[in-house]
Amino acid sequence: MTTADVTDRRRARGGGGAARRAERTAVRIEAARFIERNIPDFEILTEEVIEIIEANADTILQEIGVNFVNNPRALQLWRDAGADVEGERVRIPRGLARELCKTAPSRIVQHARNPERNVEIGGRSLVLAPVYGPPFVRDNAGGRRYATIEDFRNFVKLGYMSKWLHHSGGTVCEPTDVPVNKRHLDMLMAHMTLSDKPFMGSVTDPSRARDSVEMCEILFGRDFVRDNTVMTSLININSPLTFDDVMMGALEVYAEAGQACIVSPFIVGGAMAPVSVAGTLTQVLAEVLAGVAYSQLVRPGAPVIFGAFVTSIDMNSGAPTFGTPEASQITYGAGQLARRMNLPYRSAGSFTGSKLPDAQAAYETANSLNMGLLSGVNFMLHACGWLEGGLVSSYEKFVMDADQLGILHKLAEGVRADEESQAMGAIAEVGPGGHYLGCAHTQANFKSAFWRSNVFDYKPFETWDEEGARDTATLAAVKVEQMLAQYTPPPMDEAVSEALHHYVARKKASMPDAFM
Repeated sequence: MTTADVTDRRRARGGGGAARRAERTAVRIEAARFIERNIPDFEILTEEVIEIIEANADTILQEIGVNFVNNPRALQLWRDAGADVEGERVRIPRGLARELCKTAPSRIVQHARNPERNVEIGGRSLVLAPVYGPPFVRDNAGGRRYATIEDFRNFVKLGYMSKWLHHSGGTVCEPTDVPVNKRHLDMLMAHMTLSDKPFMGSVTDPSRARDSVEMCEILFGRDFVRDNTVMTSLININSPLTFDDVMMGALEVYAEAGQACIVSPFIVGGAMAPVSVAGTLTQVLAEVLAGVAYSQLVRPGAPVIFGAFVTSIDMNSGAPTFGTPEASQITYGAGQLARRMNLPYRSAGSFTGSKLPDAQAAYETANSLNMGLLSGVNFMLHACGWLEGGLVSSYEKFVMDADQLGILHKLAEGVRADEESQAMGAIAEVGPGGHYLGCAHTQANFKSAFWRSNVFDYKPFETWDEEGARDTATLAAVKVEQMLAQYTPPPMDEAVSEALHHYVARKKASMPDAFM
């Protein structure tokens, strides 16, 4: 009997009673629903340019091809599908990849353990998830340091308590104090127990992807996982035009299990793609076509997301740059290409190359976030906490960015023009030369009329000065302390929690520690 079977039996005996009692008494954490845009997408490419890019992408796949490294299964699947396979090079006949992609769904529902937190990815939606992957963390008190599992858990808690975040994310930082071959278990456990928002699975090895699926079978039940998407996972392409066995192995596991994958070229313009916008978009499209098509060879109908992580390069230092106009042009254009394929779209984030949550970070982040909203992104990874080109997860920037995500919600609403919004009664009541502070319309709507920051300071100078003349990063540090002090875990079925802990303990005991 498996752990998942034991969990199902304990549930049947009424093991959820304690969880239900805890739920009735728990502190309610406010969480906004995922965004549904009521504004148009910004489309930068003409029909003629789109057709050129699509034709050139097909030419790349047919004449240049892509490499599937150390993956005999992939080579055979492509051979069977009609591709020309020579060594590890796969040349895909014109139109074949696009035809295979048609079985991928246009909209994905990712279930959370709290059904109120379910998200929809695709169409007019926008789902916001935190930073992913940094090995370092930074805060005002401790400075820059290697991340630990305690840091990881803190970020999961902050994400759970952040109103405008819809998703718990994945590797919000890399806990370097836990063995490489075991840390995915602790990270998944944190997402599953410290939050009830949806989360991402591990992709650093196919076996870890299988562990992710098995842990979800414990959390949700095997039958539920078989029939529903409960994980979204990031599958990066080794641009240019290379699909390695680790990432593709993880994709195979998730596709077979019906779990969603983001197929995402990793583009640094001028290094891993051409310096031109059209050239980069052509390579992005070719790589996504090949990756998505492969997911459909593994399992037709497997949920998959068109990804585009794009930045440019500083030609003097070689460092990546963020918030640049060229990255925006590529992100806007990739959104058009994704919609042409009828696929959900992942891109954008709170990108910055700054070392601190300073003015550079604010400018670059604002450019990147607004670009994501207007480009039609459906899943925005790195929506808060990103610092130093993705090397650092910043506590202060996490809450600063998460606060600003509320602006995206407000902008996405569009402009209402119903009778209440027209405010003709208010204009008539006040008349020439009056003010609106006391009118009936203001009194009825002042609580919800304007978006309000929970971090920024709008006090008069004298009050601000008396309180210590605190800058935004200092205010954010105070906010971090408050949120972590107020954190209360969401209720969880005791049998499920016990089964998850047993699974993790058994897995860890089955192998020696490895830090490489």
